[in-house]
Amino acid sequence: MTRIPVNPELLTWARERAGLELHMLAGRFPKLSEWEAGERQPTLRQLEDFARAVHVAVGLLFLPAPPDEPLPIPDFRTVGNRELKRPSPNLLDTIYLCQQRQDWFRDYARMHALPALDFVGSATVQHAPERVAEAMRQTLAFSIAEQQQSPTWTDALRLFLGKAEDAGVLVMASGVVGSNNHRKLDVEEFRGFALADDLAPLVFINSADSKAAQMFTLAHELAHLWLGESGISNPEAGRLAEPDIERWCNAVAAEFLMPLAMLQQIYHAGAPITDEIQRLASSFKVSTLVALRRLFDAGFIDESTLWQNYREELARIRSLDRGRSGGGDFYRTLGARTGKRFARAVLSSTLEGQTLFQDAFRMLGVRKTSTFYKAARELGVML
Repeated sequence: MTRIPVNPELLTWARERAGLELHMLAGRFPKLSEWEAGERQPTLRQLEDFARAVHVAVGLLFLPAPPDEPLPIPDFRTVGNRELKRPSPNLLDTIYLCQQRQDWFRDYARMHALPALDFVGSATVQHAPERVAEAMRQTLAFSIAEQQQSPTWTDALRLFLGKAEDAGVLVMASGVVGSNNHRKLDVEEFRGFALADDLAPLVFINSADSKAAQMFTLAHELAHLWLGESGISNPEAGRLAEPDIERWCNAVAAEFLMPLAMLQQIYHAGAPITDEIQRLASSFKVSTLVALRRLFDAGFIDESTLWQNYREELARIRSLDRGRSGGGDFYRTLGARTGKRFARAVLSSTLEGQTLFQDAFRMLGVRKTSTFYKAARELGVML
């Protein structure tokens, strides 16, 4: 049995890149510690299996040294005093997949003479967040009344997503890489990212987060599109972001979801803060952290009260059983994971013979022709 000479450093790099310890792979690869120590070498079949297990292209394991893998878009995540870890394979593969989808849709838009979207890049950080938030509401035709009248946070988010797609934004929301439910995305690593483009603007939302948090992330990433700035974010409504761009996008998102002028009219003075932020969060379909931050922005609480309650509320939220699984009907989740605007374009283009089925399967994350046709019917592309 032929053994493959491979740099042991690459095996360690690939394992650590995937966030795995040796013992986690010991059952599948009992000689892995010896491979990494350079005492033994794997066969080609073992190397291919190892590459699949750590989500790396097998060709990278034949390089002379570990490659540098910077994020392909600007990184605006707030890190405080913590050093950012190297991006996970799940994050990188999600960005790469979305870039491929965006490239395809850009060509599709040109072929069908779709107009450029003038709101992309229409703002700067010098513009008042209130002005940009209002422009976003006008463009999306999404009123505060509609937001408040939504029965649940899920309904509000679904409406918000639909409004953004109707305005021309490709909105993709998933808690896994592609359609692989075994590769879950980590909210602690990122909550969303934006890929700015005037023909194919794209927003990705990590749907492993709560519905209320996704509302804020979507508004935040849309603000990135108004700036014309691609980037990856980890926005927390109550915390001050370090980069100026993130602070501005947070301000726009907060004003979009909970305008200060309206808050000042309906604020219950004298009510316990914990009760008031629950009431406001329920009214506006936002997180309690957004409500808490807006009380500070409006001058109803001071900074020490903000941070004391912020820490307590954040601990409470994290202690809850989130219960956010990636289950549900595949055809509905397909429309969320890829965005209905994108999915319908790919399905119709493929049915018209302009896109190969194999390319459509790859971009949509489907494997069977029967699944493809059922998705086309479910999303209204064919009868």
